[in-house]
Amino acid sequence: MASNNGSVGKWEVVKKGKKNSSSGGGKSAASGGRKALGESNQPSRPPLKMSETLYDGFEKMGKKQNKEQVPPPADPPYKKPMSSKPSKKLNPSNTATPATHKTLEEAFKALDVADLKQQLARSQTLFPENPSVWVKDLAGYLNIHLTAPETEPTLSSYTHDYPYCLTGKELRGVIKGLIGRCSNILPDFFDHCVYTMLRELDRQSGEPLHGYRVCIQAILQDKPKIATQNLPEYLELLRSVQNRPVKCLTIMWALGQAGFYDLSQGLRVWLGIMLPVLGVKSLSSYAIAYLERLLLLHSNLTKGFGIMGPKDFFPLLDFAFMPKNALSSSLQEQLRRLYPRLKVLAFGAKPESTLHTYLPSFLSRATPHCPDDMKRELLSCMTECLCVDVQSLGVWRQLYTKHLAQSSLLLSHLLKSWNILPPKLRKNLEETVQSFRVTNEEMRDGIESRDLQECSSLCQNLQVKMRGRGFPWSKLFMVLLVFIAGFIAHDVRSHGSVADSITARYLHTSGITAVSQQAWSKISVYSKQSFSWLETNTPYYYSECVRVVGPLMEKGLEKTKAAAIFISEHASQCVVWVKKTTPLVIEWVNANTPDSVFQALAYLKELLIYIHHNYILPALVYVSELLQRAWTNLQDSCNGEVSISCLQGHAVSLTNSTWQLLQHTTSAIKTWAQELLTRAG
Repeated sequence: MASNNGSVGKWEVVKKGKKNSSSGGGKSAASGGRKALGESNQPSRPPLKMSETLYDGFEKMGKKQNKEQVPPPADPPYKKPMSSKPSKKLNPSNTATPATHKTLEEAFKALDVADLKQQLARSQTLFPENPSVWVKDLAGYLNIHLTAPETEPTLSSYTHDYPYCLTGKELRGVIKGLIGRCSNILPDFFDHCVYTMLRELDRQSGEPLHGYRVCIQAILQDKPKIATQNLPEYLELLRSVQNRPVKCLTIMWALGQAGFYDLSQGLRVWLGIMLPVLGVKSLSSYAIAYLERLLLLHSNLTKGFGIMGPKDFFPLLDFAFMPKNALSSSLQEQLRRLYPRLKVLAFGAKPESTLHTYLPSFLSRATPHCPDDMKRELLSCMTECLCVDVQSLGVWRQLYTKHLAQSSLLLSHLLKSWNILPPKLRKNLEETVQSFRVTNEEMRDGIESRDLQECSSLCQNLQVKMRGRGFPWSKLFMVLLVFIAGFIAHDVRSHGSVADSITARYLHTSGITAVSQQAWSKISVYSKQSFSWLETNTPYYYSECVRVVGPLMEKGLEKTKAAAIFISEHASQCVVWVKKTTPLVIEWVNANTPDSVFQALAYLKELLIYIHHNYILPALVYVSELLQRAWTNLQDSCNGEVSISCLQGHAVSLTNSTWQLLQHTTSAIKTWAQELLTRAG
């Protein structure tokens, strides 16, 4: 991979501070200076000056190390004897420009992995202590040989791991192996790839950048945290090139690759890089599309808890619900569909201890003139804060005097939804509403406003709701029962006996007494028969049970005692082992369960819901309609009343028709068989 412009096998030791005295042409012909693999492979291009970046420091460090490296004085594999014939080139790929392929798939198939291994081995032999040269050579080699046209910088029409997914098993092993050996310089290598892509975009040739994209994806697949180490610097860089959308999208694409392998890092990238530029028209579409793909890929949101806070959540709330903002209506609708999952991420794993920090911003936005959709969402969120986090009530009491208009909206919402509020919140609201009434009385002496009057009226109505209980059905039932018992006792007492009372006569005339006597006689007869049977057969069956089941129960009791002793002896060891291994197993399952499993479960759930709504429910409705129609037809056939005689008639007619059909079928088969026999004879 060395530069072959000079004599092969002749090397110079470049010392620090030494100046070349030869002219420009002689310097080009006689210099034996060593270049990195990627630099020697690339065709000559005019140099571009950029402002100093993270990569510049990385490049200076690499050049300093390259100057101090001295190639071996004699290395037979790379040294050839001098002859009068022109020396052969070590590798045709060093000078020949690879052909441009129609698709990237063809470029990957045409890539010579054996040649790549040879070039990397040569680079590692010549620079054994400079891994920065190795990875630069890898990126340069891939970018030169993966020559296929690029569609657009975000690759949104492909899968999230494109183009790295096109690498074969052998090439992927080479890339992974080299990156694994250079783990210490991967952050600098990542910066090198990003800044080199930006420099390439300044060139008029517009060469593809697939090689650097593959390296970026290979780095972030194993170490996604590298992308979030310098987010402020990348945000500053993004704003500096904001008038170049292609460069901005390239930066967003490169940093966003981390999120496809770690949800928490993806959220950090989105909140730190994409949210600040969400209002930029040329970048908003990709920012929201990336967020949608990120949340769709990671169905398990628990891995993203703790990343988003109030300062990140409320700009998203404003973008999603405030009309006439920087987003178009379609993008705003797309963001609003993602809002419920963003709210789950923002509230986190323990909303009962964090929601009170969200209440002030919710309350300040709930003005009487805010849009209806946003007002409903704010009232719903504030109700959730009051229900889940008890500290929210104290925060509301502190903010009440400065937010009377917003508090009146919230009080009105609580009054309208009082019947569906949790009992715990109803109880906790009693003290808060009482404190509001005291505050209203104190403020009424100083100022008198419409908002204060509304708050006072709402607090009074809420207290009426709190004091008023539901309809006392149990008390009413007890009163009726006592009244009926008293009436019957007075009736019996006034007429002298039960038989002469009005109640007995009414029961007798209505037929209830006769039915009751008949039922009581039957109960008495059956009870006497049951008791006589038990008296006769109980001793016999008891003795048989004792004879058959007794030995089995004794053996079972002995085995149960032995099992209890065994379990008690080994239970303590099992409990200790379970306590030690359970956290490890849970951690292992959480770490090794791919997100695709959760995604598959989510898809299965959606499929079952779809089948339930579109097939099962319509089928049940159709069956119910058929049964209803059959019952109606049966009633019509029975002249409006279904009776046993009618059902017997239908059963007889069905039996007769079935028997006639069977007779006709048998005769037809018999006739057909006779005809066949006649023809055969």
